[in-house]
Amino acid sequence: MKKIKHEATVAVCPGSFDPVTYGHLDIISRAAEAFDRVIVAVLNNASKKPLFTVEERMQLLQEVTKDIPNVEVDGFDDLLINYMTQKKAHIIVKGLRAVSDFEYELQMASMNRKLSDKIETFFMMSSSQYSYLSSSIVKQLAMFHGPIEDLVPPAVEKALRVKYAGR
Repeated sequence: MKKIKHEATVAVCPGSFDPVTYGHLDIISRAAEAFDRVIVAVLNNASKKPLFTVEERMQLLQEVTKDIPNVEVDGFDDLLINYMTQKKAHIIVKGLRAVSDFEYELQMASMNRKLSDKIETFFMMSSSQYSYLSSSIVKQLAMFHGPIEDLVPPAVEKALRVKYAGR
């Protein structure tokens, strides 16, 4: 096995983050402990209809990660491999909640590896208290004015309440 040497280990944690949850923050903060620099890359996925714009998601992520010095937030709308090359990053960090996540993420990791053998994907298991948590669940709860304060940071809760205030 060849060893890849880098000056600083740059990892990318890609996702839609619509909205960012405590589960996402768990993975981001643990990745920040493992790697020199972590770029949280917000995907602009035209096939999805997000609640928050890319800019809003980036602002929320910047707010909730401001105390993690080696984390930066960015956006992208290209192939992840192209983005990784542009950022000179070699590690993708993906959080897994369940076996169903693994099947999909394994396919994505295999395709990314096929596109570039310089990219490695690291899977991190969600902490048990977040294994059920998803942005979709949070949005549904927020839409019906349910309790979300244990699921998202205060800034995200406020943003969700504003989005759903008229509904």
